[in-house]
Amino acid sequence: MLNPNAIQRGASFLLDVDGAAPINCRIDGREGAPWLVFSNSHATNFGMWEEQVSHLAGDYSILRYDQRGHGATPADPGQAWTFDALADDVVRLLDALAIGRATLVGVSMGAVTVLRCAARHGARVERVIACDGQWAAPAAAAAAWQERIDLVGREGMAAIAEPTVARWFTPGFGERAPQARQGMAAMIAATPLAGYVGCARAMQAYDFSADYPRLGMPVRYLVGAEDGALPAVMERMRQATPGATLVRIPGAGHLPNIEQPRAFNQALSAALAG
Repeated sequence: MLNPNAIQRGASFLLDVDGAAPINCRIDGREGAPWLVFSNSHATNFGMWEEQVSHLAGDYSILRYDQRGHGATPADPGQAWTFDALADDVVRLLDALAIGRATLVGVSMGAVTVLRCAARHGARVERVIACDGQWAAPAAAAAAWQERIDLVGREGMAAIAEPTVARWFTPGFGERAPQARQGMAAMIAATPLAGYVGCARAMQAYDFSADYPRLGMPVRYLVGAEDGALPAVMERMRQATPGATLVRIPGAGHLPNIEQPRAFNQALSAALAG
């Protein structure tokens, strides 16, 4: 167990956790402040949260980490690739850093991770802010993810980068923010193959809809208004979650924190204050 105040802020470090491979982390923000934990989406790393950390670092202690097999977190062949395992990784981090309770923020795969963590470990979760995630895998998910798994197996991660960016963002994003779009494509291409495939398998089939009526902490859902079917799906999630609210981010697709950071940060601050 480490004292988080003894760790250099603003620098990445590999943290040994109980029962899993080490996890790559970074702590930013103000010592002694309430804890936020940010969980990244599939095929990204914790660098996707830079705008949010900059926005919130004056008021919070912020823990970012690379989900297993992503960024600099290794993919242990013996690890289980399930959302239960990904959710338990969050609590392993909290335990290793002697953090009693934290607010969890996640997007896409990270949203499913933090919501599952809240269902499994509610006593450790202050509140949840979940963005552009689904409570169950759609009917076509198994086949769609298998196509992507096969593609990266044949051609490598670079083959999936451009199709993924095109799917995640609205058509005008590249013109408005070409460097951000290029940076996300590079992040996808740099994702370790084993991590991409392992987490893709976790997303092929899951259903946590039974979790939502029993979540006992404040829950705020955020969604890109132009993220296909997700706004309607997340509205059903809101209806099933006691006391939850849903905010749509205009002009954003699947990663509103990247595409519309100002609007997203405003919604995030409101959720933290609520």
